[in-house]
Amino acid sequence: MTAVTQIEKSTVVPIPTEFGIEGMSCASCVGRVEKAIKSVPGVETASVNLATERATVTFKDAVDAAAVLHAIQAAGYEPKSETQEFIVGGMTCASCVSRVERALRAVPGVAEANVNLATEKATVRYASGATTPEALSAAIQNAGYDTKVAVSVAADAQSDRRDLEIRSLGAQLLIAAALTLPLFIVEMGSHLIPGVHEFIMDTIGMRESLYAQFALATIVLFGPGLRFFRKGVPNLLRWTPDMNSLVVLGTTAAWAYSVVATFFPSVLPAGTDNVYYEAAAVIITLILLGRYLEARAKGKTSQAIKRLLGLQAKTAFVDHGGEFIEIQISDVVIGDVIRIRPGEKVPVDGTVVSGESYVDEAMITGEPIPVSKSIDSEVVGGTINKTGSFTFRATKVGSDTLLAQIIKMVEAAQGSKLPIQALVDKVTGWFVPAVIAAALLTFGAWMLFGPSPALSFALVNAVAVLIIACPCAMGLATPTSIMVGTGRGAELGILFRKGEALQSLRDTQIIAVDKTGTLTKGRPELTDIRVSPGFSQDEVLTWMASLEALSEHPIAEAIVAAAKLKGLPTLAVTGFEAAPGFGVSGQVGGRTVLVGADRALTQAGISVTEFMTFSSDLAGKGKSPLYAAVDGQLAAIIAVSDPIKETTSAAIRVLHGQGLRVAMVTGDNRRTAEAIASQLGIDHVVAEVLPEGKVEAVRQLRKNGQKVAFVGDGINDAPALSEADVGIAVGTGTDIAIESADVVLMSGDLTGVARAIALSRATMQNIKQNLFWAFVYNVSLVPVAAGVLYPIDGTLLSPVFAAGAMAMSSVFVLGNALRLRRFRAN
Repeated sequence: MTAVTQIEKSTVVPIPTEFGIEGMSCASCVGRVEKAIKSVPGVETASVNLATERATVTFKDAVDAAAVLHAIQAAGYEPKSETQEFIVGGMTCASCVSRVERALRAVPGVAEANVNLATEKATVRYASGATTPEALSAAIQNAGYDTKVAVSVAADAQSDRRDLEIRSLGAQLLIAAALTLPLFIVEMGSHLIPGVHEFIMDTIGMRESLYAQFALATIVLFGPGLRFFRKGVPNLLRWTPDMNSLVVLGTTAAWAYSVVATFFPSVLPAGTDNVYYEAAAVIITLILLGRYLEARAKGKTSQAIKRLLGLQAKTAFVDHGGEFIEIQISDVVIGDVIRIRPGEKVPVDGTVVSGESYVDEAMITGEPIPVSKSIDSEVVGGTINKTGSFTFRATKVGSDTLLAQIIKMVEAAQGSKLPIQALVDKVTGWFVPAVIAAALLTFGAWMLFGPSPALSFALVNAVAVLIIACPCAMGLATPTSIMVGTGRGAELGILFRKGEALQSLRDTQIIAVDKTGTLTKGRPELTDIRVSPGFSQDEVLTWMASLEALSEHPIAEAIVAAAKLKGLPTLAVTGFEAAPGFGVSGQVGGRTVLVGADRALTQAGISVTEFMTFSSDLAGKGKSPLYAAVDGQLAAIIAVSDPIKETTSAAIRVLHGQGLRVAMVTGDNRRTAEAIASQLGIDHVVAEVLPEGKVEAVRQLRKNGQKVAFVGDGINDAPALSEADVGIAVGTGTDIAIESADVVLMSGDLTGVARAIALSRATMQNIKQNLFWAFVYNVSLVPVAAGVLYPIDGTLLSPVFAAGAMAMSSVFVLGNALRLRRFRAN
C-alpha cells in the first residue's frame, strides 16, 4: 500500500460528531443514552462517555443533529447546545434568508437556524462540541454573504457550567446538612442517649417530635433532594431505572413508611410503627456530599485541557503600515507580521522574519530547555518568548494552529472508549434492574423469614440494598483515568490521537523504529575530516565547500554547512561538472578540485590507499567516506553521516528495561544499518526495504502473535504506521505520518516512546484498580446490605452507612484517577 492509497482510504471514513449531554450520573445512564441515539435512523455508531459528558456519533451519510438531540431529550437527559448570533451582510430579500438558513442547517451539528432579514442577524443553535462558530461563519461566506460573530450567547455559561454545578451542589448540600443535623440528633440521640429521649418527652413531646421530624425530612427530600426525583421518577415510568431511581425508591420508601407510622400507625402491624425520617434525610445529604465531591474531582480531570487553553494568547501586535497595533487573536490572518517581545506568548504559528531569541516550548513538546529561534525558524502559538525580540509571519491561525490541533487530539482521545470498557457496559446494562430485583427479593425474604418486627427489618434492608448498589463508580472507572492519563500525556509532549492506543500500547512487545529522522537527526552532517601531508583542513574544506555549493545533493549541503560553521569563505568556481554516482569537479581559486567516491578518484587515476584503514573504520561506524583531490593529488578523506540523536541510545536502554525488543526498519544499506544497530544495541535489523517492505516487516515481526508498535516520521512510514498495532509518529515529521499514527511525540525524541509506554501501563493499572474497587464494592456490599451476615453474627448495614459508602465509592475512583496527574516517567 502506498502513502497515496492510504490517504484515499481515509477520505471515506465517516467523520464523528460530538454532542454534549447533561444529567448523566451513572453507567446505566450511558447505556440508555447510547441505545436512544443508536435508534435514530442514519446513525452508524454511538459512544457515550460519562466523564466528559459527551456522545460521539458517526452517521452513515447525512448528519441529523436535531434527531439525535431529540433522542437524548426523549431518553430523559438534557442535550447541551450552544446559541450563536451572526451579523450577515448582503441579504436583500427572503430568498437570501432561505439560502443562508439552508447553508447553516447543512453544517453537521446544527439543530436550528433562523435568519432575520430586518435585523440582518442569524441565530444558530447547535450541539455543543459538534461544530464551531468558525465553521458556521464559513458556511455563510460560502453561501455568498459577509458575516462576523455578533454575540456568543452561551459561551460564558458553557465555560462556567462546571463551576455553577459545584456552587449549586454546595448550596443544596449546606441546606440539606443544616436540616438533617437536628433531625439526626433528635432521632439517633434518643436511641443512644437516654437523657436525650427524656428531654424530648418532657419539652417537645413524642407526637410533636415526630411532626418536626416529618417536616425536616420532607423539606430535605423535596427541596435539595428534588434533583433525584426529577431524573429518577421519569426513568422509572419509562421502565429504564438509573442511579437516581434507586435513590428515589430507597428514600421514598423510608419516608413514606415513616409518614404512615406517624399519621396512620393503626394500619401497621403491632410493634412496627417505627420512623426512618433521619435515614431518608441523611441518605439525601450524604449522596449530595458525594455528588459535590465528585463534581469537584471531575473538574480536575479536565485541567490539562484548561491549561492548554490557557496557553492561547488573547491579543497580538500586528504590523499595519509600519506601525504595530494590538488586535484580538481572532482577527489575525495568515500573512500578518507579528512582533514578539521578551516574556510574551507567541499568538499563532509562523516563521521568523527578523530578530532572534530563545523560546520556551515546554508545554508543547514537554522539553524544558528553551529553543533558539532566528530567521526562517518556525514558532508555535502558545509558546513563551524568553529574552530576545523578533517578528514573524503568521502561517497558521485559528483552528489550524498546532495548539488548536493538540487540544482537538486530546479532547478526541478523552472522549473515546477502550476495549476494556466493553465488559463494564455489558454489566451496567442490566445492573440497576438487577439491584431493584435484589431489593424486592430482600424485602420478601425478610418478610417471610425475618424476626419480628419483620416489616421494619424488610424495609430497612431493602432500602440499604437500593442505596448501596450504585453503578456510578463502575461508569467512572475507565473514562476518568483516560481523561487524566491523556491530559498528562499532552503535558509531557505525548498525544494519544486515539484513546484505544492507551490500552494497545500497554500490550506492545516489539518497538519497530525507522532510522532516518527517528533514530537519527534526519539530515547529513560532516563528522570526520583527515588531510594528506602538505594540506590544511581549512583550505581543503574551503575548496570542497566552494565546489559543493553548486550541487543540490544532501551530502553537498553538509559540506557547505560545515564550512559556514567554521566561518570559511566561498571562492569562485569555473568549469563545474557533476557526474552522478561519482562526484563533482571544477576550478577553485586556480586549483583543479575533485570531490567524490573512491571510484571517482580511481577513474581519474588517483590512488586512495593512503586512507584505506581509516575508510574501513568509518564504514564500520555507519559513515559514508568521500575523498578530495587537488591538482591530481589525494588531499583529504571526509565522512558524512546522518548522526544519531543524543538521546537515542538512552531511550533504547529504557525500552529494553521495560522488557521490550527493538527492531530497526530502514531503506538504508545493510552494512550501515547493522553498524548503527550494533552501536545502539538494537535487537533486530530489517534493511534495504521500500515503504511496502516496511509494512511486510511489521507483519513478519507480528507473526508469532506479538504486538508491534512502529515509530516513524516520513511519508514513506505512513503505511507501516497504519499497519502496526500502534503507530507512533514523531511530531517533527510530516503531516501524513502524523495523521496515520495513533500516538504523536511532539518533541521528536525517542525517549517519548518509553514515556508513552510507561504512561500507558500506569493508566491501564489505574483503570484496573478502579474497576476492581467498583466491582468488589458492589459484589461484596450488596449481600451485606441484604443481611446475609445477620444469621451469623447479627450484622446489618444501616441505609445511612450504605449511602455514605455509595457516595465515597465514586469519590474514591475519581481520586485514584487523579493520581495520574502526578505521573513521572523514569
